[in-house]
Amino acid sequence: MTNEQVIKKFIEVVRSGYDPGQAELFMANEITAHQMNSENRMSIIRTPKNYADHVKEMKEYFGDYMIEIEEIISQNQKVYIRWKQTGKHIGEYEGYLPTGKEVVEIASAVYRLENQKIVEYWIEIDRFGLIEQLKKNQK
Repeated sequence: MTNEQVIKKFIEVVRSGYDPGQAELFMANEITAHQMNSENRMSIIRTPKNYADHVKEMKEYFGDYMIEIEEIISQNQKVYIRWKQTGKHIGEYEGYLPTGKEVVEIASAVYRLENQKIVEYWIEIDRFGLIEQLKKNQK
């Protein structure tokens, strides 16, 4: 598989919540994750297990959400991907009580691979847009 195909499959199987337990098939033992929120940039070390736990946690907030890949571009060891995630607000998130209403999150990431395994990524998520939807849905 090409790096682009690896990332597409990773998004479809793991990030989508379909089977987060397969994270170890796509990720190195330790991954540097750069969280690029403009208000709070940070880098953390992730393992396939804690990444899978993170995805399971997202399912607790947004149910069986759907991911639609909107763009994917690859160059050498890096793959850029942008997606739209649609789910229902079913669990308390950031202090907002669940409404059962649909929410959409837009995100993009650049994944760096070595030997067809993710070793590093930079992710940007429109948290502001998500919070605005949650606020609106609380009314």
